Amino acid sequence: MRLGGRTAIVTGGGSGFGAGIARAFAAEGARVMVADIDAAAARAVAAEIGGTAVRVDVAQDAEVAALAEAARAAFGTPDILVNNAGITHLPQPMEAVTEAEFDRVLAVNAKSVYLTARHFVPGMKARGSGAIVNIASTAGLSPRPRLSWYNASKGWMITATKAMAVELAPHGVRVNALCPVAGETPLLKSFLGEDTPEMRAKFLATIPMGRFSTPQDIAAAAVFLASDEAAMITGVALEVDGGRCI
Repeated sequence: MRLGGRTAIVTGGGSGFGAGIARAFAAEGARVMVADIDAAAARAVAAEIGGTAVRVDVAQDAEVAALAEAARAAFGTPDILVNNAGITHLPQPMEAVTEAEFDRVLAVNAKSVYLTARHFVPGMKARGSGAIVNIASTAGLSPRPRLSWYNASKGWMITATKAMAVELAPHGVRVNALCPVAGETPLLKSFLGEDTPEMRAKFLATIPMGRFSTPQDIAAAAVFLASDEAAMITGVALEVDGGRCI
């Protein structure tokens, strides 16, 4: 029970890595608020783990403010915040991505981190403790062609993590990032362009361990970074990638 007595918010917690993290946090003793733009998915995961669910578009300030208010009503400022919600554009030449696609990718993957910081960091600073885990990507460290603006958004998240870590360390708040390789999540088809055996084999050939990541892989790393076992760790971008970035 490494997170016994802790409270946590997981954005994008209704599916994929976020659902895996929510389940693992609950199994380790945390009270979890599952936040997702898909209200039904959030409710399903929350019901499974005995948590609470909130619908939120993390790219909208008013909705993140409402999430913070819901958290305060449920359990106060969370001990742990996981910025997991994310999207991508389909693989294509960088100049072919529409302005609307670009804006949405940056809003969900980058602006959301700014918005949750606005609404949750003051409470963590006042309390003198907190752990923030940002779900970045190997794409931010070792970019793949035809995913240029997604790559850039995750590179932004890694730099933001380090900037947040150095600023918040004196206040007792740790900030770390996880960099998963593509996994068995709803986003996999978007990364591949088309989910076929041939495309999977081509992608798997770039991962030395020869498999995709799983929600359980990412959840185990998130539990560690959010726990007291990582008390001296802040500002890292931990690769959970089967050797993809070597």
